[in-house]
Amino acid sequence: MLVTLEGLDGSGKTTVWEALQERYPDAVFTREPTDDSWYGEAVYRSIEDDDADSLAELFLYTADHAAHLARVIDPALERGDLVISDRYSDSRFAYQGATLADSERDYGLEDPLEYVVDVHDPFSITPDLTIYLDLDPETAAERAGATNKFEHADYLADVQANYERLIERDPDRFVRVDATQPQDAVLERVESILSDVVSA
Repeated sequence: MLVTLEGLDGSGKTTVWEALQERYPDAVFTREPTDDSWYGEAVYRSIEDDDADSLAELFLYTADHAAHLARVIDPALERGDLVISDRYSDSRFAYQGATLADSERDYGLEDPLEYVVDVHDPFSITPDLTIYLDLDPETAAERAGATNKFEHADYLADVQANYERLIERDPDRFVRVDATQPQDAVLERVESILSDVVSA
């Protein structure tokens, strides 16, 4: 089973992901962008580059995702493991879709989000469950600290709109969790959701 944690920067995904490792010690915990490959290193370099071309950046993320599937996700699922990923393809759809739409360069894309989805469609794996930590863009930007180009409220509002589109098109996969709650309450809710699904 593949479970993914999604949400805006500052929503608490990584905190939840880290806490779940004690609850599910036998699960495979992973994340995107990856932090143990040259593909992921290239992505992190692009994040720090305010002048990175948005389309080129998309394909860096896509390459990292493809390698992640081959090296980690596919083998774990074939073994029958529970996989819990801090960010996955939905982050790409939401974030890179917003980046392409906001770019000063005209890529000729009628719907950037759908373009990013279509790029992934032939090879990616749809998660069995996606837990979406729901947080407003202003609070998200404040929590994240606006340390890079993706952590500003205006941009995060576009990302949030893309997430809402993704949830609307696949409501049975997404479970929304109110990330404005205290961390303990958020974690308790996520653990309850996971427990119901894993034990089903």
